[in-house]
Amino acid sequence: MAEVKIFSGTNSKYLSSKVAYYYGKELGKISIQRFADSEISVNFDESVRGCDVFLCQATFPNADNLMELLLMIDAARRASAHYVVAVIPYYGYARQDRKDRPRVAIGAKLVANMLRAAGADRIMTLDLHAGQIQGFFDIPVDHLEGTSVFVPYLKTKNIENLIFASPDVGGVSRVRKFASYFEADIVICDKQRKKANEIAGMQLIGDVKDANVVLVDDMIDTGGTICKAAELIMEKGAKSVRAICTHAVLSHKAHENINNSVFEEVIVSDSIPLKQDNPKIKVISVAELFAHAIGRIRDNGSISSLFINYQHQITF
Repeated sequence: MAEVKIFSGTNSKYLSSKVAYYYGKELGKISIQRFADSEISVNFDESVRGCDVFLCQATFPNADNLMELLLMIDAARRASAHYVVAVIPYYGYARQDRKDRPRVAIGAKLVANMLRAAGADRIMTLDLHAGQIQGFFDIPVDHLEGTSVFVPYLKTKNIENLIFASPDVGGVSRVRKFASYFEADIVICDKQRKKANEIAGMQLIGDVKDANVVLVDDMIDTGGTICKAAELIMEKGAKSVRAICTHAVLSHKAHENINNSVFEEVIVSDSIPLKQDNPKIKVISVAELFAHAIGRIRDNGSISSLFINYQHQITF
């Protein structure tokens, strides 16, 4: 069987090194250099001929992270790797998944095309903004679920009278899945936007009186939407409110918004590194989840078994 080698892009080493550790290997040696004008150059410092190569790089802003990944894939392919897997903990441009107004790009599809054109044989990612983005690829996509790490953590809190909430109508299916693990009810915050990151109005569909509420979303960007939803929930009589957001984008005044919010806790993964510490943010690593997924691919095992069984393998 082909040897497995795991490599990391520049800004994802904090996570990739943990993935390699849990898999039982050291990160492979790779040089990523920049010319004076910031042009990126990539070369592997060890042979990958005939190997199954896993390239770990989250494509959060800026676009250099995506470009690094594309060059890593191309270099691996040209170095005669047997199988090239792009491991993308955070898939950038996923919010641009459709034409929601005239004359706009579909960024999620464009990125999918570039990854395939670069030579990726397979994609591994976590909690896409919309599950149908998997259909943008003509190669296999392993779509891991944050429930595998968030649900066990939440169960350790032993929270009574739990209700799950979606900050918008589009996230109902995600919230319903979380609620099913706790046999809990769900409520929906129906919002109207003026433009990106700016809300015109919001109303709550459902009853949260005397409940402990957990808001669930795939990412938290400026924090404006979810903090406003938390305020609305508390105004409607909830005892407490928490949030689970897989990808901590946290741009602009996000940390300030969270610190000034009514949240008891905001639970995120380490798919994106935190730029600063925040006492209200709890980070749960997905490194072991990705390591197990790499092992399943290596052994031609079932990825879906991670969604069911992995919950019993995590301790906090």
